[in-house]
Amino acid sequence: MNEEQGTVRLSVDGCVAGVLLDRRHAHNAMTFPMVEQLIAICERLRGDRSIRAATLRGAGGQAFVAGADIAQFARFTSIDDGIAYERTIERCIEAIATLPMPTVAIIDGFAVGGGLAIATACDFRIAVPAAQFGVPIARTLGNCLSVANVARLVDAFGSQRTKRMLLLAELIGAGEALACGYLHRVSAPETIDADAQALCASLAALAPLTQRASKEVLRRLSIAALPDAEELVRLCYGSTDFREGVAAFLAKRAPQWRGE
Repeated sequence: MNEEQGTVRLSVDGCVAGVLLDRRHAHNAMTFPMVEQLIAICERLRGDRSIRAATLRGAGGQAFVAGADIAQFARFTSIDDGIAYERTIERCIEAIATLPMPTVAIIDGFAVGGGLAIATACDFRIAVPAAQFGVPIARTLGNCLSVANVARLVDAFGSQRTKRMLLLAELIGAGEALACGYLHRVSAPETIDADAQALCASLAALAPLTQRASKEVLRRLSIAALPDAEELVRLCYGSTDFREGVAAFLAKRAPQWRGE
């Protein structure tokens, strides 16, 4: 494993697949190679009819995925780099969302930014009480999400909670995420693995074609008739504020927003 770049590993136990996002020294912040590995694993799972359920989790027990590796953004030289990045992330999220088998995110820490998008693309989510969820980019980077990822958040959390995450950069705790239906359950750290196994066993016992069709109907409804919003992505990724956000994050200082 390239520890700095991280890795994504697949394991199979009977009819249940496990996907581990492993870059634990950086709270599993996703690098470009990890994104491509995750896409490849999803394609492998898509063609395996023996897999009846799949879990996704971060390594280390401290975080699910703490967003993207911000150092990568320092290498962006044009707006097109931001557009290409968002398209790659969307390809990754779609690969998860369109898996034919039910998916369960096991969340034992922060799920923020791209990590929240990955968790939201799963069908069910189980989290420890200390888990937190959000997209604090209005405080950190000054970039934005794709319209499809915003639509998924609205579908999962509701419009007002999504505004709190995107406009106020708030993090939502596990209790509120459970109350609004985003989480299937909150589990103690010592029981979360057993609870996830029990959920996967229940899912694996049911009609797979019904599950596949139902998943796809719900997915299509959640992103139906999405508007083209590429100009908004360009607005953020081409801004002075985005370059300042990346520089400030890497320098561990507060960004100075200028609105341009």
